Amino acid sequence: MAVGQCAGGVVRAVVVYDGRVLLVAQPERWGLPAGVPEAGETAAASAARAVYELTGYLVDGSQTLASPDGGTPAVVCQLLSESPSGGGSLARAQVRWVPLAEAVVHADVPGAVRSYLRGHMPA
Repeated sequence: MAVGQCAGGVVRAVVVYDGRVLLVAQPERWGLPAGVPEAGETAAASAARAVYELTGYLVDGSQTLASPDGGTPAVVCQLLSESPSGGGSLARAQVRWVPLAEAVVHADVPGAVRSYLRGHMPA
């Protein structure tokens, strides 16, 4: 398997912009945009595709955050468009930007992502 290629499962996207992180509505709470990789798709490509398909935002996966327990990978993505296209499958009310501190406490994010977000909070 090539470096950065996903073995399956779900990949979560961590999109941070201007001190906020992108979250999407999930059945019980807010969480990171996520998707299942297609055959041969890297984690970064899967994360970028999931963000676009769900929200309409264009992003570029740049860094994979490995889960210490080998669980769900997360990919840090750079925002490429400040406004979403009309192509996202979620309604506007199902997509929101929240301050990093709020995401760390209230969102459904894995431990590696919590650590990453804490490291990027303003002092």
